[in-house]
Amino acid sequence: MNNNLEEYKKDLAKLIEKGNSLHISMQYECFPEQVDEDAKTNEKLAKIIKSLPKFNDEYQAWYSETKVLIKQLLPDRLNDFIRHYEKPKPRKDISFENYRIEDYLQGLIITRGYEKTKIVGKDAAIPHFKQQLAILHAVSSRFESTLFDIKQLVQADLFDSELDTARELMKHGFLRGAGAISGVVIEKHLAQVVINHNIKTRKKNLTINDLNELLKNEGILDVPPWRQIQRLGDIRNLCDHNKEREPTKEEVEELINGVEKFTKTLF
Repeated sequence: MNNNLEEYKKDLAKLIEKGNSLHISMQYECFPEQVDEDAKTNEKLAKIIKSLPKFNDEYQAWYSETKVLIKQLLPDRLNDFIRHYEKPKPRKDISFENYRIEDYLQGLIITRGYEKTKIVGKDAAIPHFKQQLAILHAVSSRFESTLFDIKQLVQADLFDSELDTARELMKHGFLRGAGAISGVVIEKHLAQVVINHNIKTRKKNLTINDLNELLKNEGILDVPPWRQIQRLGDIRNLCDHNKEREPTKEEVEELINGVEKFTKTLF
């Protein structure tokens, strides 16, 4: 677990360092004269300018990696992070308030009149990138919090390993065993989602169906995923308890794939 935690920290540190460089690059592209003037009295800044990345070339990779990290470690801020990048819909006109990083990458500048007076320029995206960096720094703060549960960092890795085992068992014909392992994984994951959302219940030893109902009643699950999880629970019960017939390979494969989907998309 400690090794995995260190890997997360290293990835986070790299993303923060890259983000800081991209922020300076963005400012330099928008206000080159001002940044050059500041660099005259700031030797460190002068050195940084010489090695700045091109924002348009490297932002998308940074965004994709950071989004995955936030989704895993700070899921309640994921929508905020995405909102600062994507153009709001619908958008009748473009103003400083609704300009986004996606507009910046397209080089969008809004002008007015014959003299093409600038109304909104690329600098309108700078506050949005600063907010994205702030969210990334919030992930860093979470590492230091005593409330942070390290188990959640490595849980996804453990689940992947268990599902790999289930697939290997299925491959060799041990269908009930493969289904049983997959059932344990989805049950553990749903229980963790209940904890993540501070859902209280007096009942102990909750089953897949119990957890599924709790999440639906609290509005975490819509009807379609709720029904999908019901189906996965039925297959798991067939593998564990029903002796009237054997589960089919197709059913067990459906269970494994379904469990993998929810462990990576439901938080």
